[in-house]
Formats: sequence, structure tokens, C-alpha cells
Amino acid sequence: MIVRFPARRPVEESGGSQQCGACGHTLPADAGYCRRCGTAVNVKAMQLAPTAQLTPWERLPRPARHKLIPLALRRSVRRHLPVLDDSRSARVTVTRAQTTALRIGIGAVLLAVVVNAVAIGIGLIAIASVLYLGALIYRIRIFAQALNAPDVLSVTDAQARALWDWSLPIYTVLVPAYREPEVIVDLLREIDRIEYPHSRLDVKLLLEEDDEETIRAAAAAVTGPHVEIVRVPYSEPRTKPKALNVGLAMARGRARTGMVTVYDAEDRPDPLQLRRAVAAFRRLPRDIACLQAKLAYHNPDQNIITRWFTVEYSMWFSQLLPGLVHQSAPLPLGGTSNHFRRSALEQVGGWDSFNVTEDADLGIRLHRAGFRTRVLDSTTLEEANSDFVNWIKQRSRWYKGYMQTWLVHMRHPVQLRREIGTWGFIGFNLFVGGTPLLALLNPVFWALTALWFIARPEIIISLFPSWLYYLSLLCLVFGNFAVVYTSMVAARATGVPKLVIASLFTPGYWMMMSIAAIKALVQLIHAPSFWEKTFHGLDRPLSAEDSERAAA
Repeated sequence: MIVRFPARRPVEESGGSQQCGACGHTLPADAGYCRRCGTAVNVKAMQLAPTAQLTPWERLPRPARHKLIPLALRRSVRRHLPVLDDSRSARVTVTRAQTTALRIGIGAVLLAVVVNAVAIGIGLIAIASVLYLGALIYRIRIFAQALNAPDVLSVTDAQARALWDWSLPIYTVLVPAYREPEVIVDLLREIDRIEYPHSRLDVKLLLEEDDEETIRAAAAAVTGPHVEIVRVPYSEPRTKPKALNVGLAMARGRARTGMVTVYDAEDRPDPLQLRRAVAAFRRLPRDIACLQAKLAYHNPDQNIITRWFTVEYSMWFSQLLPGLVHQSAPLPLGGTSNHFRRSALEQVGGWDSFNVTEDADLGIRLHRAGFRTRVLDSTTLEEANSDFVNWIKQRSRWYKGYMQTWLVHMRHPVQLRREIGTWGFIGFNLFVGGTPLLALLNPVFWALTALWFIARPEIIISLFPSWLYYLSLLCLVFGNFAVVYTSMVAARATGVPKLVIASLFTPGYWMMMSIAAIKALVQLIHAPSFWEKTFHGLDRPLSAEDSERAAA
């Protein structure tokens, strides 16, 4: 049997336009998806093939049907789907109050420009410089604290294997995947390497119902009843967190004792990671609701992009996140290998289906609810994005999600400060809000610097009085040196000498970040919940068949 979810609201058409059934945005009649929320809307343009009219159960070949998850309790599953109210969700990107404040701010700036353009230019540059300096000092501080006293939980192999099998909780492993037939088989092979009794393991492959190729590849590779294929029914928004919520609603075992983790399709987790997480949770208080395992890449030597990406990940998971733990600051989670107490995860409402960095948002919501997150010394290997265009797609989605997360939690700033504390509030703004903001501001200051060296116009001199000039110079010289130096330290910690050399050229990586941030801002306005697919399997050479297909 298959879960029967509520039918999506039909698209309303009028003349040369149509209306999105998810967010109500007016679109051209020939649009295939909503540019505001990313929902596929043009039903006429999406005429289903005859096989698509069958139920998901009937569409699979008969030998594979027994590997589909039995969903006899479909009403119970639908009832247990976590739902966030709009005040805590990115369903609405900007509230009416935020829109009003933004308009007032823009109006005030324009009025000031008319009165005294130079003065307002000096003020804006001063504010940007202070933000730069604040974000830089904050990152250096948490980086240094992580180097001096890394706040990381370690569980030895012997301690992990010492746990009796019968005492282990039901562990639900959620694996959302879309159009990943090339890597899904490798993932199942990696899951089989996990040292956890199959009777206590609940693996859910969350596959979109129209992704026949991945479903067939997964059905052919499933090795036991502990791995179940869940065909996520089409509904808006079509995002990873929506699929994760479906998987959470179908998790086996008791909510109070159950554990939940998330792996991506290309992951190679530490075989003892689940046992390490259980052992760590047992010696921690109940308010520790999440353990974030470290992430690293298995293909750092593929090209310069993968080297830069590996250095960035090393700094993020080995220095910055442990530093945030030391500060008791809200922790934006990574997209995979985060291990949750199921009861806490359900208490905060699961994942926000409309946020494209659901992990960062969930980390903040856990902190606001009184829960805390720690970093687990266990590594999951992933595939570093090696293609420029593919990297821009992925990074722009991350930046857009950080913008969504900042906008959602800053709807009530006074309440946020009360819930996470003053220093947590400052850290949230500098870390979550500042990450995409600095990437957006960089091209502006690069352009001003280039203009000064090329033409030396008088307007540049007037915009930088002596006090502001030295402040900006401090950001330029000290800031760039500090970022490159910390990158080299993080690269050296990996033990790969080539990464230290690559970190010297990270300014090229900053340019890529700025391109992604600009794209993220544009998408935030036009398609905030649109999920741009990141393709995996680019770390392996093309087969002869793939080469012929690419040439054709």
C-alpha cells in the first residue's frame, strides 16, 4: 500500500497567466514552475506518461515490489508529518513588518543621498567596514579557541564496540536522493559497512516518485529488510527537507528512545559512527539534542576547486563549529551526518520544507528551544564539487538558505535575543547573516580599490576620510592576511601539503563565493524555495557509454 497524501491545490489559470497553487504568485501561462517558490505548476505542460498514471507500487517491476516499504498505516503517517507554522518557516520569505522596515530604510537612504550623497556614502562604507571587522574578529576568536581547546566529543573504537547489540536504540537513517542512480549503489554499499545490528537499523531511501531510474537502481541493490524505499509523493515544495519530514513521520521505534541521522547519496560514513553517537549521547545530559559529525572530502586532489573546498570544510568542521560550541552559540548544522534524539527533533517540528539550508535553520531552532549541539569526532567523507557551474549552484543554494534563515529568525529580534542570549544574538548575526553579506559586499570594495588604482577619481578620496581610510586599510591588509593564514593552518591540520599551497590562492575562491552570493540574492527574490539540483559522481572518470552519450 502507498501513503495517500492530500492532493495539491489546482493551478488557477486566467487568460495569459496562471496562479501557483502553493504561494499564489501570478505566472505566465507557459511557465513550468513557480519562480517564487519553485513549485511545478504547469500541469498541461507536464502530461504524464501512461506508466505514471499507475500507483507507485504498480510502476515497479514485480521482483522489486517486495523491497518497497509497506505503508499500511498511511493515515498515521500523514497525521505525524511535522508542520511548522508560518512564523517559524521560510514559506513566507519576508513578512509584512520586514517589508515595511525595508522600505522605510531604503527611503531614508535615498532621501539622505539627495541631501548629502557624500555623507551617506561615508556612513555606508563605515557600517560595512565595522561589519567586516566584527565578523573577522569573531571568526578569529572562535578559530583560536578551537585550536587551543577543541570542544569535540571522542569515542574510541573499543568504547563504541563495547555496547551490547540488544541495548542499542532503533536508529533511523534518512537518505534523501533525487536523480542519483550513479551513486545510490555505492551508498548502499557504504551503509552495509556500518557496524550496527540490522534489527536495530531503519534505513529510509527517500526517492521522488517520478525518479524511476534511481528507484530501479536502488531496488536492485537493496540487500535486506533494514533498507526500505520510500517513494515521496509529489507535493510542493519539492525539496530535501520535505522528503526528510516524510521519512521522520515513518520512522520505526519509540520517539523517546529513537535516534535519527541524515546521509546524502554520495556519503561514506565512518562505519562506527552510529555506535559512537549512541555512546556519546548516553554520557551527555538530555538537553544535548544533536551531534554533528565532521565532514571531509575523498577527492581533494581532483582540481583547484576541490582543494579550496576541502580546506574550507576542514576549517568549518574542525575549528569554526567547535569554536561555536565553546561559545555556547547557535550552531548552523551541516547538511549530513547530524545525529538527533528523535524526541527533540519532533518537538521542534522537524525540518522546514521551504528552507533550502534546512540544516542551518534546524540548528538555530534547536538552540532557541533550549537544546544544544556538540561536535562528534567521527568523519563522513563526501564528494567535493569539482565543476565550477555545479559548485555555483550548490553554494548559491547555501547562501540563499542562510539568507532565509536570517530573515526567519530576525522576524522578532527581541524575542530571539531573549532566547539565545546577547552574545548568541551577536554571533548569529555575524555568522549566519554575515556569511552571505560579506560575500555580497566584497565585489563592491574590490571595484572601489580597482577604480582608485586605475583612475584615482576625486570621489574616492572624498568617500574615505583619514579615519575611515585607516579602518578600511586595516580590514584590507589584516583581514585578508588573517583569512589566508587561518586557511593555511586548517590546511596544514589535514596533513595534505598540497592543500597548504592551494590555500595561498584562496582569493580566487572568494570571487567564486561572490558570484554565488549575487545569484543567491536574485533567487531569494524570485524563487526563494527553488531547489537547484547538485549533481554527484563527477569525481569518477566517464565510462565509454557515458562518453558516447555526452558526445551525442
